[in-house]
Amino acid sequence: MSNTEQPSNPEPETPNLEFEGTTPYEDYVRASVLTSLQHPLSDEPGEMVFLVTTQVMELWFTVLVHEWSTAARAVRQDDLPTAMAALRRSVPELEALNASWKPIANLTPGQFNAYRSALGEGSGFQSAMYRRLEFLLGDKNPSMIIPHRGVPAQYEELEKALYEPSLYDEVLQLLRRRGYDVPDEVLDRDLGKRYAPDERIERIWQEIYSGPQDTELVRLGEALTDVAEMVWRWRNDHLMATRRAMGSKQGTGGSAGVAWLERRAQNNVFPELWTARSHV
Repeated sequence: MSNTEQPSNPEPETPNLEFEGTTPYEDYVRASVLTSLQHPLSDEPGEMVFLVTTQVMELWFTVLVHEWSTAARAVRQDDLPTAMAALRRSVPELEALNASWKPIANLTPGQFNAYRSALGEGSGFQSAMYRRLEFLLGDKNPSMIIPHRGVPAQYEELEKALYEPSLYDEVLQLLRRRGYDVPDEVLDRDLGKRYAPDERIERIWQEIYSGPQDTELVRLGEALTDVAEMVWRWRNDHLMATRRAMGSKQGTGGSAGVAWLERRAQNNVFPELWTARSHV
């Protein structure tokens, strides 16, 4: 190339703009479906914020159920790399879910009250996907599937999930297979009830954490603890958003509102992973 010859500047690539019918993006994401699902019942702008935020939460619940189901299945198959990958992915996903509270938390009581009547008897505790999420965490209560009896397919799915081993149940079975003395009465208990902490399981985690720190089981314990911490933050963020928006008034759907959320926030999932640390 001579000194006077200038390099050619190629035209920037132009994306394909011609499609027959819908775009590939629409076919894959179904954006038009998602953006047509908002039907506010009032003229208050805050209701649209609440509605979209709640729908976004439902999508994140779906992602987390997928991740923790993958993790539980992998633990059952002794495939800890796959389980760990799913647990690690779920932590930033939980962070995104928790961030969903921010738009609602910024509503004043007056702004929230302006459209609250549009919710009627609707309440987040009626979410079927959130119920599946909590069942995977071992936080089970048979009465919480009653609201779904009117939708038989949904009710049957939740009833099945209620009596299936939770993610933590699969971990306890793994510990038994790895030679730890997990009591029969813990493994064979009624799986349809909330998991209750057991000092014998606490001692097993104490033993694991008192040994070498680079073992597979320590890494698994820490991955589960990361998840448990984010679930605790989710519950507390829910509590604070509700407290700011409505104080101590009765919640929608007949719940006790803030008082009910305060009790929920006190419950840690995978409890022995927290208490064992006091004895290491």
